[in-house]
Amino acid sequence: MDLNFTEEQHILRDMVRSMVEDHSTTGTVREMEHDEIGIPAGLWAQMKDMGLLSIMLPEEYGGIGLDMVDCALIYEELGRGLAPGPHFVSSVISLGAIARGGSEDQKSELLPQLGSGELIVAPAWLEPGNSFSPEGVQMRAVAGDKGFTLNGVKRHVFYAKAAHKLLVLARTGDAVDAVDLFLVDIDAPGVELEQQQSMAYDTQYKVTFNDVTVPAANQLEGGWATWHQVLLDGCILQAAFAVGAAQKALDITVQYSKEREQFDKPIGSFQALAHYMADAQVEITGAQVLVWEAAWAHREGKSIERLAPMAKLFCCNANRDATAKCEQIHGGYGFTMEYDIQLFFRRAKQQQMNWLDSRALEDLISADVLDNAEITIADPFKV
Repeated sequence: MDLNFTEEQHILRDMVRSMVEDHSTTGTVREMEHDEIGIPAGLWAQMKDMGLLSIMLPEEYGGIGLDMVDCALIYEELGRGLAPGPHFVSSVISLGAIARGGSEDQKSELLPQLGSGELIVAPAWLEPGNSFSPEGVQMRAVAGDKGFTLNGVKRHVFYAKAAHKLLVLARTGDAVDAVDLFLVDIDAPGVELEQQQSMAYDTQYKVTFNDVTVPAANQLEGGWATWHQVLLDGCILQAAFAVGAAQKALDITVQYSKEREQFDKPIGSFQALAHYMADAQVEITGAQVLVWEAAWAHREGKSIERLAPMAKLFCCNANRDATAKCEQIHGGYGFTMEYDIQLFFRRAKQQQMNWLDSRALEDLISADVLDNAEITIADPFKV
């Protein structure tokens, strides 16, 4: 694994960090809490101007030719600023699904619009009381003369009101993986939005589908297989975001520990608190290396079936643990809304539960471990 970053990658990281420092401050994050749209105008405009909405876009459709290591560097910086907005749902997940499963007509029409920010697409995947697995998709797409008809409810649909289209997962058969992807206009008759409250105070919606008609031309190819591959890509970037957020939370706490005094000395000088911060840094650094390994494997065309879920599982856990330590070091202040550390802690916990939670990630990792158990066991005995 070669992780000697190029000069261009260092420049890219510095550019994104500067953008985040200017346009995704904790003040910006606070302003977007419970906002019905959830898009900071300044941040989104800068992302457009810098070409960041096209980081996952194939070059033939106007992309800027970045690989997954480049994208992970970008997402680590976005995590440092807890960057709100639909970049992940639209420019990563939805764009990835259309790039993999779209027809040539769909890709030619939609991908450049996604890359420019002219089009925002929000995935509608999870259902009330159901799991992250293909069996968790129970909403039916019933075929008819005019295409398909959708009836059902989706939850945790991020930035639905800001979106022009929804990427809807719906069941088309009884087989476990008989799940297909459909593009649905947000203003289609029968689509109803209801904003939901969340632990992170972010922008989520419940979306109800009442006899919504979807033309057959709006169906993507590949079904659950396409969705699974897109989720693996997303896991790497979610992990990078978690690392950036955890590091920023620790940086804030280190500074606080130097300024806050008890018994006429900075609290950072007390061994117990100093060791908390040391432990957090160890976890964050280990998580960062795992992200880079997963991103490098993706760039080199190697399998990420195990590495991607490992990265998200470990990094989101490290983020949650590190921010919890940071909360404790802040003492009672850490649990008040006036202090910024709670912004990081609440989002760290929610990130564990979204885009595949810990149990779902463990299922993916264990399945790959067991499928390759014979190879893994035999390797140490090779001559």
